[in-house]
Amino acid sequence: MDAPLLCFGGPYSNRQALEALLAEAARLGISPARMLCTGDVVAYCAEPAATLDLMIAAGIPTVMGNCEESLAGGAADCGCGFEAGTACDLLARGWFAHADRQVTPAHRAWMAALPRRIDVTLAGRRLAAIHGGATSINRFLFASAPDAVFAAEIAGTGAEGVIAGHCGLPFTRLVEGRLWHNAGAIGMPAHDATPRAWFSLLTPSPEGIRLEHRALAYDHAAAARAMRDAGLAEGYAAALETGLWPSEDVLPPAERARRGQPLAPPPLFWPSQDGHSLPRTMT
Repeated sequence: MDAPLLCFGGPYSNRQALEALLAEAARLGISPARMLCTGDVVAYCAEPAATLDLMIAAGIPTVMGNCEESLAGGAADCGCGFEAGTACDLLARGWFAHADRQVTPAHRAWMAALPRRIDVTLAGRRLAAIHGGATSINRFLFASAPDAVFAAEIAGTGAEGVIAGHCGLPFTRLVEGRLWHNAGAIGMPAHDATPRAWFSLLTPSPEGIRLEHRALAYDHAAAARAMRDAGLAEGYAAALETGLWPSEDVLPPAERARRGQPLAPPPLFWPSQDGHSLPRTMT
């Protein structure tokens, strides 16, 4: 690609958030062909069928998430990797059952056909878009993970960088000149006490790639109301309004310590292989 790429993860059955993202992409002049979703189109929120219909109609390149894998395969649960008996696991039983009732055979066929990886070349850099980790579709990888973990996962793809999802929090890490980029999720806030969702823009140039995390405002009150009207558990509906997750089960200590702190990630520049500048944050 030689034009900006809009990346996002986790629509999470949140129709209102996806509609807002599509409107923002149109405002930016970015077509669906220049967008990339890292999976979990269906999850916590109230409108899985409507959200899938929007994604399918738009034709956005989409990586299979564990939720798509589970729903397409008739699994008994979401396959998110939550520890049995935790709050996340108990809440997931409700929203997964709701999604399983709502999706159609046509939706399941679309989910089953999704690739587990999409390769992108941007500014001469080879990137692999995956859902969780290179070794497991539902591996949680957060910004606080050690360099060695990211280095091994990137090496496992054979690419120079990774665009990933699953963890729900936006971040960018550079390890030994290699990139790990998580655009965040649009269907749930980032546990930062604001109702904002997150996506990213990757803008190529002859010198390299500018990576920007961008906040997305949308009608979160309507999305929360739809969840309550559907009879879903209160925890995630409240999260859409408060910006705080109902559980921190999956979060490492460093991410738990940042609970409720509004995010403001700076842009970052990743030079091309022939570039002469070092990776740097930007203002």
